[in-house]
Amino acid sequence: MFSGIVEEYAEVVKVVKDQENLHLTLKCSFVDELKIDQSVSHNGVCLTVVSIQDGTYTVTAMKETIERSNIGLLQAGDKVNVERSMMMNGRLDGHIVQGHVDQTATCVAIDDAEGSWYFTFKYDFNPEMAKRGYFTVDKGSVTVNGVSLTVCNPTENSFQVAIIPYTYEHTNFHTFKVGSIVNIEFDIIGKYLSRMMQLTK
Repeated sequence: MFSGIVEEYAEVVKVVKDQENLHLTLKCSFVDELKIDQSVSHNGVCLTVVSIQDGTYTVTAMKETIERSNIGLLQAGDKVNVERSMMMNGRLDGHIVQGHVDQTATCVAIDDAEGSWYFTFKYDFNPEMAKRGYFTVDKGSVTVNGVSLTVCNPTENSFQVAIIPYTYEHTNFHTFKVGSIVNIEFDIIGKYLSRMMQLTK
């Protein structure tokens, strides 16, 4: 379980393909605090630490994860938003984030808001999935590359988020361009409510 409050971005050191799996080796400031089997969110994807060595750690992504996220696009030198799992005695500063990415979206516009920025993302709309809560609502929550954000100006297949300078500088949002592929996780509460409505019809 995560909160969507990214701690920092890690740098990808090495990417190794192993049959249908992908082993990612990364470095960040809290490597020495990690433990084997610990869960860490990478661009919003919950991955398990499988190795720690020489100031780096390694996680493994399987086929399902690669197909649903942008993990398979990562290369050495890329920046990845990271967050360790939430401690139950802490404040939930973002929203409930599972680290189970639903699909990818494409950045289609970046607009200057005189000190901040509006990013617009477009995703493939599936009516059946929408009935199950896979959509965005105005002032609702969405996770983009692991960052908990508030939705504005949603359409059937797109939404905007407003990014302040701190978020821009301390996450990989500053690397985004029009055409960048990001991971999105829709709000779990919306999914449960949609499912309950389907079952009570």
